[in-house]
Amino acid sequence: MDAEAQQTERDRSSRPSTTEETPVTGGREGRSLFALVSRATDWLPGGRISLTLLICLAFLLILNAFVVQPFQIPSGSMENGLRIGDRVLVNKLAYRFGAEPRRGDVVVFDGAGYFGDGDYIKRVVGVGGDHVVCCNKQGRIEVNGRSVDESTFLYPGDSPSTVPFKVVVPDGTLFVLGDHRSDSSDSRDHLGSPGGGMIPVSDVVGRADWIVWPHAHWSRLHRPGAYARVPAAGGAHG
Repeated sequence: MDAEAQQTERDRSSRPSTTEETPVTGGREGRSLFALVSRATDWLPGGRISLTLLICLAFLLILNAFVVQPFQIPSGSMENGLRIGDRVLVNKLAYRFGAEPRRGDVVVFDGAGYFGDGDYIKRVVGVGGDHVVCCNKQGRIEVNGRSVDESTFLYPGDSPSTVPFKVVVPDGTLFVLGDHRSDSSDSRDHLGSPGGGMIPVSDVVGRADWIVWPHAHWSRLHRPGAYARVPAAGGAHG
């Protein structure tokens, strides 16, 4: 009996354990974070609700600063595409990773020192190196010797420009115009000002990609195909 009992005991002790200890990762950090959140909710009036609202606000501020930013259209200079009171979302990452503004893009830029204090929204007509002329025999704007048909976005009844001009856009800058030419103060009006009416690319806030308000105007802003056949600046005609 004793021998049998001893053998059984040895068998049990010789069996490998079926449970293995696994290192717990993040336990201390998790408890610290939980304690921090608990202290924050105790300190804040409103507790968890206030904390959640603060986190959401911080997220929106980061989003607004680095990713997208809403802007309200203050004037009719971009009609009919953008109307007074419309709100657009500006993509602030559009030109952050080596990409450059392209002809036809609608951009928001800081006009301080060039157009006046504040931010402006216009359409890019010429980029660095471009020769921009108005108007040719067809009554159109010409970029690098190519006539541009702006009828799809130009305000009905407006001509491309009542002021003739012939400019070469310096590298690193943009020549911009409003779609409602007769109601727009743009590069044409500042040709004799410091900077010659050109906007430094570094002052561009971003590209307007969406109309988000009012709901009836909700739409994506696409680059028009009118500039697709414009040759690169290297092939420009004088």
